[in-house]
Amino acid sequence: MIAHNAYNQYKENSVYTAKPEELTLMLYNGLIKFIMRGIDNIEKNKISDANTNIIKAQNIIYEFINTLDMKYEISSSLNSIYDYMLRRLVDANIKKDKEILEEVLGFAKVLRDTWEEAMKVLKTSPKKQEISAV
Repeated sequence: MIAHNAYNQYKENSVYTAKPEELTLMLYNGLIKFIMRGIDNIEKNKISDANTNIIKAQNIIYEFINTLDMKYEISSSLNSIYDYMLRRLVDANIKKDKEILEEVLGFAKVLRDTWEEAMKVLKTSPKKQEISAV
């Protein structure tokens, strides 16, 4: 019980002290986690749990869409990708289709890996700047 509370406190502190780019990475990791759980739930015929996890994944996509800064050209492209992913998640949830979830999972992993690489490049660049969350 004490260890569980300590872990929850650690997670909470991680979120509160994270930089914007780290929060974005956390969201991408959460998106991947919830999609994978949705796939697992569908395979185990846990329909209610699948629904819950797919909705959590959808909520993360909504957060990405709502925080896009449209003054940057890339934001329009990301908005299209996020919109597509969101529509596919809705389809997957209605049909309880793990193949659709696997497709969206692929997009999520590419986006996460790209974001992670951008963070690494930024840390090693001579002129350190913060990358804005997308």
